[in-house]
Amino acid sequence: VQLQASGGGLVQAGDSLSLSCTASGGTFSEFDLAWFRQAPGKEREFVVFSWHGGATKFADSMRGRFTIYRDDEKNTMVLRMNRLQPDDTANYYCASYDGGALDSPRSYNYWGQGTQVTVSS
Repeated sequence: VQLQASGGGLVQAGDSLSLSCTASGGTFSEFDLAWFRQAPGKEREFVVFSWHGGATKFADSMRGRFTIYRDDEKNTMVLRMNRLQPDDTANYYCASYDGGALDSPRSYNYWGQGTQVTVSS
């Protein structure tokens, strides 16, 4: 499985941004995927989990500001981030689930290269 995240950039506080995760090397509609983020000097942080059936689970701090949807025909998962704040500045990764706790990076076996999001105040 190969994952590629894209869409990051420099935005101002209050702006919105959409990140895309494209997967190949398997049947996308069967993938359970997640987004994580990692700010400099901090541990990798869980953002949202997407079951292949469409259900999602957000980290509490992001629920309501972030949304997610999948397009199985395009092998793409999109994270829509609204009302961005400087604390959202991080490198955002998508990952393929391998079992275990949904919010633990150790539960994921394939990772994209990350896309940087920088939010200026």
